[in-house]
Amino acid sequence: MSVKFAMVIDSAKCFNCKACIISCQLENGVSPGYSRNWVKANPLEASLGMHFQPGNCMHCDAPTCVEACPTGATYKDPTDGTVKVNKDLCIGCGSCIPACPYGARHRHPLKKIVDKCDYCEARRSAGGVPACVETCPTQARTFGDLNDPDSLAAKLLKAENTVRVVNQETDTDPVMYYVDQTEPVDWTVKAEAPMPIQLWRYGAGYLVKGLVGMSGLGVLIMLGRQLFVKGDLLYPVGNTAEKEADDGK
Repeated sequence: MSVKFAMVIDSAKCFNCKACIISCQLENGVSPGYSRNWVKANPLEASLGMHFQPGNCMHCDAPTCVEACPTGATYKDPTDGTVKVNKDLCIGCGSCIPACPYGARHRHPLKKIVDKCDYCEARRSAGGVPACVETCPTQARTFGDLNDPDSLAAKLLKAENTVRVVNQETDTDPVMYYVDQTEPVDWTVKAEAPMPIQLWRYGAGYLVKGLVGMSGLGVLIMLGRQLFVKGDLLYPVGNTAEKEADDGK
């Protein structure tokens, strides 16, 4: 790819003001109670005090969320390396949510489709940078094209020793780098997709896709919405508030 967007973060500069989270929510219309990014905390040695770790979708080079998607709605853009969601193809089955080791995805409570960080695509199209990067008062976040040696992100990655937060059981090759060191590093989970989606993806899905055209795929998408939109697959472990809200309708 000619462009490879990435984020390089100096977590030592973060003091947990949460400006990145708020600016992202406002910029992207994220539903109340949800967030596309986060700041994690972990106490290091007493001499270092409290350490904060900003993060968001890692836009991985080997994204397990892509493999978990039965319709191809989640894909890695070959032009810039970002992991995107085609809203027209997303059936809201939620299989990609537990397939992300970083918990970077959630199901939009009103639109019933997956929502995640897209590096503020609208802002980038207008020549800007992601809202979280622009808002950070200490410039802890740096965004840019790693294939452009003149970009701030590429320069920082070349000049500094960096680490990545990786789940050892399911290494997705994340494209987010932390300067020097960062904590915590043990908060990720093993990427998993629900068994029905695995069977669809690796079995019948390929057969059906080979037999039907685009019109048939449209029918399958509509059928998927009917089958899955109220199913338990939509609610990952710990996200009971959303399920209770839906059940109360």
